[in-house]
Amino acid sequence: MVEQTDDTFELYDLRVEIICPPGERILCGAKPGDYFTLEGEMLHLPPGQGFSIYSLGAVLPLLAAKQRETHPNDWMSTDAEVACPDPHCKSRLRIIRTGKRSFSHGAVTVVPLSN
Repeated sequence: MVEQTDDTFELYDLRVEIICPPGERILCGAKPGDYFTLEGEMLHLPPGQGFSIYSLGAVLPLLAAKQRETHPNDWMSTDAEVACPDPHCKSRLRIIRTGKRSFSHGAVTVVPLSN
């Protein structure tokens, strides 16, 4: 049996930014350019800035997939904007891959790697 010693993997860091067509009203209290970042499993907001839980709920299911390497033909590789969950709001949430970060399997779980 060969023991696996390298248990590292990479995830993309993400920035999720509010965008809106000029002159349109954002209904969730955000401003164009408001954002949060995701580094591994940690979500970070700039000091003094909030983020609507409804907007977060719209984008949250996609973030784990956007953090991972995807095939160039996969829609997850090309589609980066999510509509605001309010049907009357024209804003969108843009997901941007900003860099890669390495993690150790052993640092994020107690479940052992199987060989």
